[in-house]
Amino acid sequence: MGVLGVRVRLNAPEHEVLVVLTESDGELSLPIVIGPHEGVAIATAQAGMSMPRPGPHDLLLSSLTAAGVELSQVSIVELREGTFIAELVLSNGARVDARASDAIALALRAKVPVWCAEPVLQAAAVVLDVDEDDHAHVRMVGELGEAEAEARVAEFREFLDSVDPEDFSDRGGSGTG
Repeated sequence: MGVLGVRVRLNAPEHEVLVVLTESDGELSLPIVIGPHEGVAIATAQAGMSMPRPGPHDLLLSSLTAAGVELSQVSIVELREGTFIAELVLSNGARVDARASDAIALALRAKVPVWCAEPVLQAAAVVLDVDEDDHAHVRMVGELGEAEAEARVAEFREFLDSVDPEDFSDRGGSGTG
């Protein structure tokens, strides 16, 4: 999956931050609510910005390299009670539990693929349809209850209404879905 971008919803409680992943060869998008610090970490990595001193994600990648191991891929493996569970897949075959937001920030810095398990996509992905008048329409893919599906679609539609094209001018990201 590719990282479409990070967006802050200002009218949400406490200015909710979302990262949106998209299939590189499909129509599914996966919106994930993240914290503001994680949003900054993802956005700076996506923009190719580097800091004068290593931040936590840079430090982890440098430590892995010093130990003779590389980050091979990031996998979003599960959706558990509304929380996305990710794993860092290392070059030695080890898998390390991680928050999805941290895993995405690491993937962007290491330029490795982000993969998402099919059950996660089925449960939480949305399809963005654009009509002939360039109006975006969102529909759920998963088998959620009707009320929860409507709430998620409304939330993502609100997000789309606040998006400016400049927010995603550098699509960055890597990987396949």
